[in-house]
Amino acid sequence: MRIFLGLKLFRRRNRSLLLTEEGQSYFLDIKEIFSQLTEATRKLQARSAKGALTVSLLPSFAIHWLVPRLSSFNSAYPGIDVRIQAVDRQEDKLADDVDVAIFYGRGNWPGLRVEKLYAEYLLPVCSPLLLTGEKPLKTPEDLAKHTLLHDASRRDWQTYTRQLGLNHINVQQGPIFSHSAMVLQAAIHGQGVALANNVMAQSEIEAGRLVCPFNDVLVSKNAFYLVCHDSQAELGKIAAFRQWILAKAAAEQEKFRFRYEQ
Repeated sequence: MRIFLGLKLFRRRNRSLLLTEEGQSYFLDIKEIFSQLTEATRKLQARSAKGALTVSLLPSFAIHWLVPRLSSFNSAYPGIDVRIQAVDRQEDKLADDVDVAIFYGRGNWPGLRVEKLYAEYLLPVCSPLLLTGEKPLKTPEDLAKHTLLHDASRRDWQTYTRQLGLNHINVQQGPIFSHSAMVLQAAIHGQGVALANNVMAQSEIEAGRLVCPFNDVLVSKNAFYLVCHDSQAELGKIAAFRQWILAKAAAEQEKFRFRYEQ
């Protein structure tokens, strides 16, 4: 590039390459061209990506994350008909009629293309009403004064309080719900404090129905992964969905980190 233009566009600093003044000016001039090229490529892919795309995933991820965002994919790729297949029990392999799936776990599924979609964080959430009143919820220590809401496993609160050294809190108290969606609904209606993952709680927090009273979050060893057969990963409709959902998740994950990992 330097030989072709006769200008020095980069300068080296230690092991890094930095733009020179000429390089910065050149970048600003051609940035819009690359944006147009990217958009033209996306439109070309959209025209060529057609057919039915079956996506298998757990109901909680479908309800709280994928379905509310699916309209942007449908607008970008009108030739692809998405079919959502919610499953109560996750298998370790793809069914014959499934193109892509969203798995929850440690990412170890041999024989499949596995791409990390969403890291899981567990954070306390409650109705905004619990932040004020006779027993305002302001610090983790205040959890001792409030009802804890549990899913069927009942393990998360124990792990959370142990991490923060809150050994005085009785994590056995509080109602148990068989489905995590019911735990969130109970929290929305002011029945106590739930420990929810960032994927499920995000839209409720943004809508103002739930708040995170403090920024002490628990980093889970599990995560959500996008999986497909490696031999089919670059097929038009599958490649389009992979590109869209990975970019969408990355942007929102970064927003979450900015909010809670200060």
